[in-house]
Amino acid sequence: MKLRLAEIAHARSGDKADVADIGLFAWEPNGYAVLSKYVTVEIVEQHFAHLWPEGSSISGSGSKGAKVDRYDLPNLLALKFVLRGALNGGAASSLRSDNLGKTIGAQLLRLQIDIPDAEYQAVLASTQQALSNF
Repeated sequence: MKLRLAEIAHARSGDKADVADIGLFAWEPNGYAVLSKYVTVEIVEQHFAHLWPEGSSISGSGSKGAKVDRYDLPNLLALKFVLRGALNGGAASSLRSDNLGKTIGAQLLRLQIDIPDAEYQAVLASTQQALSNF
């Protein structure tokens, strides 16, 4: 099944110069397990491919020169993604209409991932239960 990340998570994002930073937070532990398993560097890089010139993509985890880095923060039920070179030079030098990283978290929440039906049902149920406690 297709699961939109917004169904099980929330996000915060920002920028500094040409780097966008996204925090993707699960509402509960089962959601974090799904995020951790399925939201990979490669999937995030592919989702944001429109931000980089064609052929400039270099994946990595904490590697210098990487376009997307992922950091796992299990105690916060979160993943942190750092997108380097994603803002066309940053606010002061970009001609893009949205040259800041503020909206990139919302863009990530629109990402859909494929997960097995049973896992889909379980994570939706546990997220709904967690949210009902607010």
